[in-house]
Amino acid sequence: MKESVGITIPSHPKYLSVVRKTTDAVGKLYGLPEPDLEDIKLAIDEACSNVIKHAYGGDETKKIVVKYTITKKRFKVIIEDSGFKAQIEFMQGRSLNDVRPGGLGIHFIRRVFDGLKFDERKKKGNRLILSKTLQVKE
Repeated sequence: MKESVGITIPSHPKYLSVVRKTTDAVGKLYGLPEPDLEDIKLAIDEACSNVIKHAYGGDETKKIVVKYTITKKRFKVIIEDSGFKAQIEFMQGRSLNDVRPGGLGIHFIRRVFDGLKFDERKKKGNRLILSKTLQVKE
């Protein structure tokens, strides 16, 4: 059975805690292992932070929509904004050899989620689709 839940938050960093708590609650409802859930929360937080910083240029008056869809085998998160279009060809984290704060979010998101794509059909803004294959317990 496929179920979905979503939230809409203002594009202010203080609301990222709401995204983390919602992600935690949804993950626990579906029995995600704690280590996986911690990584997922941080990756989604990073993706939403990138929306605030890059898509909205720090504008705290916009909205971010986060939708969670879970099946027995997949955990999917869709993050939508109405900001500047992401330029996928330029989206890469800095070198892992360049040791300093920041710039590693894309690396982390790609490590946590086995699926990462932008829905190009969205005309204005971005729709990031993140998905993770779940280990089904027999």
